[in-house]
Amino acid sequence: MMGRVVWESLQGESHKPGIPKQAYLSPWPAPMDRHLIIFTRYPEPHKTKTRLIPALGAEGAAELQREMTLRTLHWAKQLAKTIPVSVEVRFDGGDELRMQECFGDDFPCCPQGPGDLGSRMAHAVQEAFQGGAQRVVVVGTDCPEITLDVVTDAFDRLASCDVVLGPAGDGGYYLIGLQREVPELLTSMPWGTEHVFHETVRRAKELSLSVSCIQTLADVDRPEDLPIWHRLKGTFHTAADQARISIVIPALNEAHHLENTLLALRDAENVETIVVDAGSGDQTAEMAERYGCRLLRSSPGRARQMNAGADAASGSILLFLHADTRLPTGFDTTVRTTLQDSGVAAGAFRLRIDAPGRAFRIIERAVNIRSRFLRMPYGDQALCLRKETFQRLGGFLELLIMEDFEFIRRLRRVGRIQITSLPATTSGRRWRELGPWRTTWINQKVIFGYCVGVSPQRLAQWYHCDRRRPPRTA
Repeated sequence: MMGRVVWESLQGESHKPGIPKQAYLSPWPAPMDRHLIIFTRYPEPHKTKTRLIPALGAEGAAELQREMTLRTLHWAKQLAKTIPVSVEVRFDGGDELRMQECFGDDFPCCPQGPGDLGSRMAHAVQEAFQGGAQRVVVVGTDCPEITLDVVTDAFDRLASCDVVLGPAGDGGYYLIGLQREVPELLTSMPWGTEHVFHETVRRAKELSLSVSCIQTLADVDRPEDLPIWHRLKGTFHTAADQARISIVIPALNEAHHLENTLLALRDAENVETIVVDAGSGDQTAEMAERYGCRLLRSSPGRARQMNAGADAASGSILLFLHADTRLPTGFDTTVRTTLQDSGVAAGAFRLRIDAPGRAFRIIERAVNIRSRFLRMPYGDQALCLRKETFQRLGGFLELLIMEDFEFIRRLRRVGRIQITSLPATTSGRRWRELGPWRTTWINQKVIFGYCVGVSPQRLAQWYHCDRRRPPRTA
């Protein structure tokens, strides 16, 4: 949230000599390094969504504007829980009181001010950077396909490029992100035409700015766009009204790591946690019960344990989590959002290894590149999918090893595997025991063996034999 110039300044009045500049600032906190600005309109009939009035009527078009703004604010609230980001709303029409009555007061809001859209955006961006922001993203409310993952991706890309653009299907853009003030990209733009996106890219190149484009999404501005809204309408209810998530954690002597894993699940909504214990000799079972988890007993075997947990799950979404892997804040919203897309068979998180050192960062990067392009995440990336999909595929094959690899290969035939922008943090213990490079070599050796037809029994012997063999010394 931001300390901003008051409305008198927005009207264009210059700073008066002798009056401290701070007198023009509101009491809102200064923006964080990452700052999101939402541009919207007060939903007044005959003045909003006018191109949709022939299809919806004036009242219906205004109601659509209200619902689309509510949807945007919903994912913005989830975003603020997920990453350190400040959010503000800039509106046109109405006044601050009516905006708060209509949309609540979760975020500070103020009028957009005079001028065309580009001038108003440039002014808002300028104030954000002057207030201390390092990365600023501006979005509208016309694109119901925007999710917190899309905006998180935009902020992440701003770490290495000057401008991020989210192209819209009509030739404009639904999102622009900037590392610094560049008013030339916003002012004197042919708004409302199909040339906006390409003109923005052209200007950026003339200014020697690096540009990164995220996925193309569709705005809802015309009657022919309404099916997009009808498809997505109603997907922004609270988590308590949405699909229940059952988290299945197979465990064997995991008391040392399990507590931190369970602590990371405390704030999730409409989630059940099932710990499937395979006869632990430590406090694993007691810890699961202490944290209110459902405790199941099973014979050893990760695939067998995960199948048992899935059978007992009451949720329509399953999330398989290793006992030494911590999920990020807001994971529940991300999981639901990911699986709203009917083309997505399953989702998984980016990998983060809880260990310092350059070698671990290289491994993380390699795994995340592989996951992104090959759509082959592994078990420690917290696989999530619909329960009906899991049942249709018959669950995990009860293999001694590679059960997650085999299951992902079957899932890829059903639909897309979506890797979210949020990371799941897994313990670095496996890599530390034998060293990161030797551990990676063993893993790749087993994967190669599986792909060329070596039996899981033989692979398990390779794996355990290699891990018991002491490292070579000079």
